[in-house]
Amino acid sequence: MGETTVTALEGRTAASSPDANDAQDRPARAFVRRLRTQRRPRLWYELALIAVSYWLYSLVRNAVPEQESEAMRNADWILRAEHSIGLAFEQSVNQAINSVTWLIVGMNYYYATLHFIVTIGVLVWLYRRHPGRYAAHRTVLFVTTGIALVGFYLFPLAPPRLMEGHGYIDTVLVHQTWGSMASGDLKDMTNQYAAMPSMHIGWSLWCGVTIFALARVPWVRVLGLLYPVATLVVIVATANHFWLDAVGGVLCLGAGFAYARAWYGALPHRLSREVPGPGAPSARARAAERESTYELAESGDRVG
Repeated sequence: MGETTVTALEGRTAASSPDANDAQDRPARAFVRRLRTQRRPRLWYELALIAVSYWLYSLVRNAVPEQESEAMRNADWILRAEHSIGLAFEQSVNQAINSVTWLIVGMNYYYATLHFIVTIGVLVWLYRRHPGRYAAHRTVLFVTTGIALVGFYLFPLAPPRLMEGHGYIDTVLVHQTWGSMASGDLKDMTNQYAAMPSMHIGWSLWCGVTIFALARVPWVRVLGLLYPVATLVVIVATANHFWLDAVGGVLCLGAGFAYARAWYGALPHRLSREVPGPGAPSARARAAERESTYELAESGDRVG
C-alpha cells in the first residue's frame, strides 16, 4: 500500500511538473504561433473573408436598435460639448459649402463612393505589392471596425442633418444626388443613428497611414495624408457627422494598430514586405532581437 501511495504521488508530481505542463501547452502555443506567422494571402480566402465580414458588419450595424430619443439626446450632448470648447463649426461649414452647388454635389458623391473604392483599392495594393504585410494591415482594419460596432450599440447618435431646428442641411436631399444610404429613399435600409465613431474617418485614416508608410513616390505619400483630411471636410460639410465622431474613429484605429502591434510583435509597416521563407525568424522574434540589441548597446554606453 505504501508503495502504491508513493507511486501515485510521484505520478501526480510528474503530471504537475513544469515539463508536463509545457508539453500540454505546446499544441496551443504552436497554434497561436501559426496564426502570428506571416504567410502569403490566398485570394479566394481573402475575398470570402472580406465579403463575409462586411456582410456581418452591415447586419450588426443595422440590427442595433434605432433609439431615436437617446440618439437625439446624445447629439444634443455632443453639440453642447463642442460649444463649451468653442469648436461647434459644423453648421457654418455645412451652410457655406452647400451654397457652392458643384462642390457640395461632388462631396455627396465622394461620401457615397470613395469610402469603399479607396479602401478596397488599398487592400488590393497591399495584397499584390506587400503580401508579407497584408494580413497585419487587414487585421488593423477589422479590429477598428469591430470596435466601432460596439460604439454604435452603446452610443447611438443622430447625425447633424437629422437635428431639427439647428439649421443643418441634408445635402443629399436638397440637391437630389445619389449619395448616402442614410438619406432619401434608402434611409430605411440602414441604421440612421450609427454615427459615433465615424468609420469614414477610421477607414480613410487607415488608408492614408498605410499609403504614407509604404508608398515610395513622394506625391503619392502626400495624397495619402490628404485623403483623411479631405474626408473630414466632407463628413462635416454634408452634415453626416460631428467632428467629435472623427475623434472616435481615430481612437478606434489607434486601438486597431495597438492590437496588431501586440499580436505580430511589430507595427504592420515594419514587417517584411515579402513573406519570409521557411526557417526565417518571426516578426516577434525579430522585434525581440532588435530590443535586445538596443539594450546591449545602451548598457555598453553606460559602461563606457
